[in-house]
Amino acid sequence: MTEQDKNAPDDDERIAGMQSLMDNPFLLLFIGVAMPTVFYIVWGIMEIVNLPVAP
Repeated sequence: MTEQDKNAPDDDERIAGMQSLMDNPFLLLFIGVAMPTVFYIVWGIMEIVNLPVAP
């Protein structure tokens, strides 16, 4: 058994979901842009709903 064989991951070993998420920079970019956008839209809708009706 060589040194590379000892350090190589097994084919049966599954990658954790959080690790696969953190390894994907485009998915992180999408989440980093989409989450604040959704929060600001929801916040804006809540502010509009709370405005009093003009006389």
